[in-house]
Amino acid sequence: MTAAQPAAARCATYRNDRTYPFCPGCGHGRILDRLNDALVALGRDPREVVIVSDIGCSGLSDQYFVTDAFHGLHGRSITYATGIKIARPDLTVVVVMGDGGTGIGGAHLLAAARRNIGLTVLVLDNLNFGMTGGQHSSTTPDGAITSSTPHGSVERPLDICATVGVNGAAYAARCTSSDSDLSARIQEGIECDGFALLDIWGPCTAHFAARNGASRQRLAATLDRLGFATGVLHRAARPEFTNAHAAACRGEATPPPGRPEGAEPLAAPRLRTPLRVVVAGSAGAKVRSAARLASRAALLSGLRVTQRDDYPVTVQTGHCVASLVLSPEEIHFSGVERPDVLLALSADGVARTARQLAAMGPGDRVFVLPGVALGATRATVTTIDPAQASGTLAPRQVALYALAVALLAMDALSEDVLLAAADAATGRHAAAANATVRRAAATVECRTAARADACGDP
Repeated sequence: MTAAQPAAARCATYRNDRTYPFCPGCGHGRILDRLNDALVALGRDPREVVIVSDIGCSGLSDQYFVTDAFHGLHGRSITYATGIKIARPDLTVVVVMGDGGTGIGGAHLLAAARRNIGLTVLVLDNLNFGMTGGQHSSTTPDGAITSSTPHGSVERPLDICATVGVNGAAYAARCTSSDSDLSARIQEGIECDGFALLDIWGPCTAHFAARNGASRQRLAATLDRLGFATGVLHRAARPEFTNAHAAACRGEATPPPGRPEGAEPLAAPRLRTPLRVVVAGSAGAKVRSAARLASRAALLSGLRVTQRDDYPVTVQTGHCVASLVLSPEEIHFSGVERPDVLLALSADGVARTARQLAAMGPGDRVFVLPGVALGATRATVTTIDPAQASGTLAPRQVALYALAVALLAMDALSEDVLLAAADAATGRHAAAANATVRRAAATVECRTAARADACGDP
């Protein structure tokens, strides 16, 4: 929490007013209620708490809390949470995932335990893939009937707690969704300085229980047969990853991750408000490279910047779209739903950004190459013709030329910072980028002076 933010009042609940959607008898709702109890007991600022989830019934969890949240792909929740914790070690990061995710994302689970990064992972272990029809998962007990093991599973179930413990976790506990002390165990996990995991059993009532029966006695008997003890099973005092990393970086010439080396500001920012720029082109046209150069130039201008790239799996065919946010203030969202500036460099790019193009208003700017057809837009349209550049532009220089023309014409960045960013490129690319930026600056100067015919080679 920054000094400018007022201290948050202690929350009576971290739940919002949405009703859980879980099946009758499902333990997921009880686990989330106990998570809420733990957060209330800890009194953390909800703005400093992030709940990370992925796919499956457990993946619904983050939307029922007033905290921040991140929802991603199946089995990848721990990777997202790791990135969040590394970027903001001060945050309380709680992962809510299912047993399916521990199998699909097993390598991520091991890596997080080895690093001992300060996450609290709640595994809502319902012993099968509940959302997709009750197939067996990595934790399904041997002998259990599922839709994919109709004669009984012959696989040994994964002992999640033992696995993370032997790989370096600071805390591991096995519980059930009906345990009276579950909120206390969750609170312990959150307070633990390191990687904490709670394997919380609660059989899927829609599939697992229907095929195998379910009761507290049967669940206890299964745990006993497998030799899976309950309670706190592992504690270890090890340096937490983000603290250890910070300590390792202290006193070294190389700073910890942050502003890239060589990107200290050269000038005061020209922008006073955020500028959202979308570069919409085709694969192989150096769209992302052009956007990266502009991003570095923005850093050299003292701005904050984010870049998000969108391209298909094929990489060298189809669209390539780079979305930039340049801002004098902290950037809280890197998506661009309505661009302030859109560069239409190809039909592929226009097709991919049709919705954004339609959302633009009269105060927004579209820069388009000759021959590229635009859809309906209310934005002001300006044509950039690479043929007007002094000298000949190679096809892979067009994206940078157009982007530089647009940013210079909008007075968002100066020629000096764009040239400095170009000079930071490697090898022969630096000279080509420098020449392209100079041609863009000459084009803008000619347009401004209304004497394009008199301009020579820059």
